[in-house]
Amino acid sequence: MKPVQLRELTRDELVQKKLEIEEELFNLRLQKKIRQLDSPLRLRILRRDIARINTILQEDELGIRPLVTVEKEKKE
Repeated sequence: MKPVQLRELTRDELVQKKLEIEEELFNLRLQKKIRQLDSPLRLRILRRDIARINTILQEDELGIRPLVTVEKEKKE
């Protein structure tokens, strides 16, 4: 996913998305071990997505770039 798309999500949605990606990454690693992986590039993409999510969560935690809150979404 693009960072712009990820920044539009709330903290809970980001955490949920990260868990989904980690699960998919785990399954792809298993497929790689048994040599049934169709797209090895997908592993790299998922690792980068996890890193992007971690960066966005860390930026929010440090106050560098706050995330969208539910209240802001309701105002729009």
